[in-house]
Amino acid sequence: MSEPPPSSKRRGRLLRFGAALVVLLAVAGYLAVQYVTGSRGGPGCEVVSAKGDGATYEFSPEQAVNAATITAVGTARGLPERAVTIALATALQESALRNIDYGDRDSLGLFQQRPSQGWGTPAEIMDPTYASAKFYDHLVEVPGYTRLPLTVAAQRVQRSGFPQAYAKHEPDATLLAAALTGRSAATLTCEGRPGATRVSGPEAVRAALVRDFGRDALQPAGAEVGAAGPASTPTASPEQEGGAGGRTVVLPVTAEPGSSGERNRGRRGWQLAHWAVANASALHIQKVTYAGREWTAGHTDSQWRPVGGAGAAGAEKGAGAVRIVTAQ
Repeated sequence: MSEPPPSSKRRGRLLRFGAALVVLLAVAGYLAVQYVTGSRGGPGCEVVSAKGDGATYEFSPEQAVNAATITAVGTARGLPERAVTIALATALQESALRNIDYGDRDSLGLFQQRPSQGWGTPAEIMDPTYASAKFYDHLVEVPGYTRLPLTVAAQRVQRSGFPQAYAKHEPDATLLAAALTGRSAATLTCEGRPGATRVSGPEAVRAALVRDFGRDALQPAGAEVGAAGPASTPTASPEQEGGAGGRTVVLPVTAEPGSSGERNRGRRGWQLAHWAVANASALHIQKVTYAGREWTAGHTDSQWRPVGGAGAAGAEKGAGAVRIVTAQ
């Protein structure tokens, strides 16, 4: 049998090379998506628009925890939702809402802050609560930041080489901020299956709340911060709902810092409820109940559902506290 002509061999090699290149590009594209979304192949989270316009944003449990922390730090300071939106868009651009330990030159963390530029020590910057607080410290010094275009406000803080890059994240940041500040009720869900963390139980939930919000998150209305007794630091609920009493954390709902009124009280409740769902995988949270609705981990659709038999009266009765049930 005669050998194929040289031109046929060359075509064969080119075809094999082209096929290999396509595979490599596909792998590179997949890895890029994983980086941008923060996906780890695990359970996911989703936030939907309360306007009924079909807008959604899907993200990972890791991103959810970081977004909830950024939001909590801002609202604990009494900052407006616009400040939270700017912070979330900035973190989406700088780190894809992942607390990474690398970056350009000595940049680190959620906001890619640089120790050499006075943002803090590497250990401090890698603490999401500290990093968020430092971002807000600088943001509130920008005159009229709430009225500025998001890209301008973020750039005044970050001094980025790509200032226009923040703009593309504003729609997703706006959805996240609406849910995580509690303005949009029952719009954030996660699959909530436990992650690799070993941190779980009611005490872990309380510690995370204090870390993100401060001790005010555990204070019922009228209680003194630091006062002794169960009224100042809620313990596991004594209610025996399906044997979950010893695993239930009850959070009294008061108005947000610097606000008052029933509307703001409901907003604060949904902020705490959404915070719990965002932390469900990390803290092994099994169920969250507020205002007559309930989210349960592991449901394929992860929806907020009406609590059995709870009508308008039941929702009103349940609006005074957020109940978080842990897996153990």
